Amino acid sequence: MSRFDVAVVGAGAAGLSLTHRLAALNRAGRRWRIALVEPPPGPARPPERTWCYWERGPGRWDAVLAARWERLAVVGADGRRRAAHAAPYSYKMLRSSDFTEHVAATAVEGVTVLRATVAEVADGAERAVVRGVDASGAPVEVAAQWVFDSRPAPPPPGRTALLQHFRGWFVRTPRDAFDPSGAVLMDLRTPQPARGVSFGYVLPLSPRDALVEYTEFTRQALDTPAYEAALADYTGRVLGLGELEVTAAEQGAIPMTDARFPTRAGRRVFRIGAAGGATRPATGYTFSGIQRQAAAVARALERGAVPVPPTPHRCRHLAMDAVLLRALDTGRVHGAEFFTRLFERTPLPHVLDFLDGPGHPVRELAIGLRAPVGPMALTAAECALRPRPRARRD
Repeated sequence: MSRFDVAVVGAGAAGLSLTHRLAALNRAGRRWRIALVEPPPGPARPPERTWCYWERGPGRWDAVLAARWERLAVVGADGRRRAAHAAPYSYKMLRSSDFTEHVAATAVEGVTVLRATVAEVADGAERAVVRGVDASGAPVEVAAQWVFDSRPAPPPPGRTALLQHFRGWFVRTPRDAFDPSGAVLMDLRTPQPARGVSFGYVLPLSPRDALVEYTEFTRQALDTPAYEAALADYTGRVLGLGELEVTAAEQGAIPMTDARFPTRAGRRVFRIGAAGGATRPATGYTFSGIQRQAAAVARALERGAVPVPPTPHRCRHLAMDAVLLRALDTGRVHGAEFFTRLFERTPLPHVLDFLDGPGHPVRELAIGLRAPVGPMALTAAECALRPRPRARRD
């Protein structure tokens, strides 16, 4: 059995972000032995994906960004385009392959990469043990003082359980069709579901290349042919792109729920990433929450504290998200009209600050007052009176 100070299970955004921070502390003088346990090549590895986020000024991953935009647009259900500078924020796009290569090249100090499919993480008084098998079927066991598990897990029960589900095309057109100086954050001209919301999403990479996505916030994901039909309608009828080549595609589903995600799974075992509550419930954005969580864990380890990962979102934001999700799910609020009005009546940087930033209580109150007050108040009362379901204990 191999022994380490820290074991990180999973090499997605959360696992790699934490490993990168700990390796940086080793370069600064720490002597931690770190194990990164990732699946061997094969079906257990997640497909390539794109992460988007916004942040103020220079960031940790700027060197490997696929693109960034200082100007964003929202196209309302009424067809009106509302474009604005995002300053002090920049909207950034990162490909998982570039991120993985960068971490592999830079997070080497004290890091041992073990390729194994993990079957069990067993807690212990002094150490936890990670057990799995390598590509040949041989057993792998890792003991560590602290284990951070970033593997996806079913969300706990909540009052509301929606999905942000999507399919995206990387497209190339024979003629200039995109403006790389700005991105379309939401295009609400898509056909709307009875409950929830749907929208398009356009991230230009050059005048002839872009990532175009179709997204829904609803209870059930679609099948691939339905996404393909929605994308064909959006790129053709709505955007009028005409002839295009699809060079790659990506598809996924992100839970949007008011459930509470415990980050502590034992004395020595913790959950990080989406399984540790890093996803912002009302938006599905996860990458920024992962970065805040990883930074907090690294600071705790550096000062010798018990490194319980924090939930990276403020309690009042989670409460407001719970009301919005419930209002969308019940149909009390029409999703396309809600988001159109939100971006029409609130400066874009204030919306971004609320959706994934430190926030400002006075501004957030103003945002709340610009929402449909009656339906939102009724939903807030329902959320206050209706307890969350209890998680089942095996």
